[in-house]
Amino acid sequence: MSEEDAGPGEWPVAVRVPVEPVEAAMEADALDAAVRHSALAVRGPLFGVAAQGQDDGRRWRVVVGVTHGCPQRARDALNSLLWFRTKDEAKSRSERRALLAAVARLETEYVDELTVLGTRYRVVRAEEYAALDEHGGIETPRPTDPEPLTPDWSPGAGACSPRVDDDLVLDPDAPLSPLQAAERVALRPLAYSGTTFPGPVLADSARAVESHPDVLLMPAAFLIVERSGNGPWSPGSGLQATAHDARRTLDFALTWMEPRTRGLIPHDADRMVDARYPAAGNAEAAVAELKEFAQAADRLRVGRCDETEAHGTVYRIARTRRLLRWGPDGPEGPRPSDISTHAPAALHPRLDEDGTVHFDEPAGDEPAP
Repeated sequence: MSEEDAGPGEWPVAVRVPVEPVEAAMEADALDAAVRHSALAVRGPLFGVAAQGQDDGRRWRVVVGVTHGCPQRARDALNSLLWFRTKDEAKSRSERRALLAAVARLETEYVDELTVLGTRYRVVRAEEYAALDEHGGIETPRPTDPEPLTPDWSPGAGACSPRVDDDLVLDPDAPLSPLQAAERVALRPLAYSGTTFPGPVLADSARAVESHPDVLLMPAAFLIVERSGNGPWSPGSGLQATAHDARRTLDFALTWMEPRTRGLIPHDADRMVDARYPAAGNAEAAVAELKEFAQAADRLRVGRCDETEAHGTVYRIARTRRLLRWGPDGPEGPRPSDISTHAPAALHPRLDEDGTVHFDEPAGDEPAP
């Protein structure tokens, strides 16, 4: 049977037994996690862009991280990627002309796929989910998840950190460990259900299981989740490539952002003023509140701390996962029921075929006749 005719349970999966010590440790770690976290919480879709060259076979490369909350944000990111490629990399007027034509479409149309200079670009849709334990607790980073040998907490460290999905190749034929293969096969039938979803969303989800019967699991990512009292967990950050990046983001939020949001530190205060180093003359009550934020942040710096609390809110570093549905023509794109928060628009100044940027013209203006 060809893959074009295969049903949801008939797509082949290559399995390899881990033999290297690191791989074996990761497999054992994954088994422990599967025992502790037997349920899943689906957060919803995320969007990015993948590209496929003429010699890539069935592989696709992620060129815009699958981290955007709506399809149009991914289209906008592709718009910028192609605009800067035109400005910085194009070697001839013909290359610029082809790239600028693609940019022009992205400025005015809801484009989910286009081909430019022999490369296919597709807006792709992933489902984000997290594992839960029997008490509803969200999974935290695993011992074998990547961590820096020496954690860097300096303010500028984030600029040197890897981004989510950097250099990621999506290869449905890549061999998997036994647990990875089991998870991939188990998630093939995943679809929305229940009365909380509108009818079109349920219909699109059921249809996707048929049109894209296989799934591809993306690398784990990490984010901050928070909960007050017995309320539900809610996301407190975007996705980060490593657990340490998420901890550093939380450290900044607790010491710098939250104090300003709550009025404990003025928004126009010196940037170096934070909960650890407050300005002199603060009221006693404000000093006590800032100290609690600073102590919560300090706990993150001891070992691999993945949970801390301040002012009645529990903050946790969560391990999140994403799956791409996959069909005969590759990864799934946006569904008709997926909503964009804004319309296509020109994002950059006009760039002509000679590579000249016309900064004196507003973005999207047509050249004078």
